[in-house]
Order: sequence, then structure tokens, then C-alpha cells
Amino acid sequence: MTQVPIADDSIRLGQFLKLADLAESGAQARELLEDGAVTVNGEPEARRGRQLVRGDVVEVDLPGGRERASVG
Repeated sequence: MTQVPIADDSIRLGQFLKLADLAESGAQARELLEDGAVTVNGEPEARRGRQLVRGDVVEVDLPGGRERASVG
């Protein structure tokens, strides 16, 4: 699992997906969320604006397999 450092205390899920290279663009991030391919701390998440804090774990089901990243 990759740990992705953030500069502030929190980050929005849509921004984190791009920062962690789990989505190539904001449009792709939105599609992943709409398709139910994203979980945060094991729970399904569809809100692009969800605030993440250090220690949160994001998982995404991608065509190449499941990818995980934690907020650092």
C-alpha cells in the first residue's frame, strides 16, 4: 500500500484520487465514485467531496486490479 503525504490536515477524496495516481483526471475520479469502485476505510464511498484525514485508507477497483493508498 502506498502512503501519500498531504500538506494540510485534510484533503477531498476527488483530489486524493488524482494525487495518489488512482485516477488520471477529475472526470475519471467522478466515474469511479459513481460506479461504486471506491471504498474509504472499508466502507463504500460515492462523495467526491468527502474529507480524508491522515490514516484513512482508500481502495479503488481498477481494470488492472484493486489499488490501495493511505493518507499520510
